[in-house]
Amino acid sequence: MTAKTGNGPVIELSDLLDTEREALLKGDLEKLNELLVSKEALIEAMNSTPQSDLSAMQMLDSKVRRNQLLMDGALEGIRAVASRLAKLREVKGALETYGADGKKHDIVALPDSSVERRA
Repeated sequence: MTAKTGNGPVIELSDLLDTEREALLKGDLEKLNELLVSKEALIEAMNSTPQSDLSAMQMLDSKVRRNQLLMDGALEGIRAVASRLAKLREVKGALETYGADGKKHDIVALPDSSVERRA
């Protein structure tokens, strides 16, 4: 995407924000990364010239806010997955139980150990 004079950057940024939204909804993190350079260039082009179209700026603001909410949700999901994976790794190596005395006891599994099931 190349920045054009006049309303070009506004239109291109609007299109890019729509593409970014689609990538967020699909969970396409690679696409988001690819869009970042173009997004920064378009914002820089817009910042270098005065903007007089208030409705266009409001529309862009709305799209940016919409995408930010989606991005926040995606990050929250990624954090939840990372937390769950960390807990699963913890469980893999040890088991916490409580004894008759009510105190917590850790049972550490040896790497070679396996559980045999019998019918």
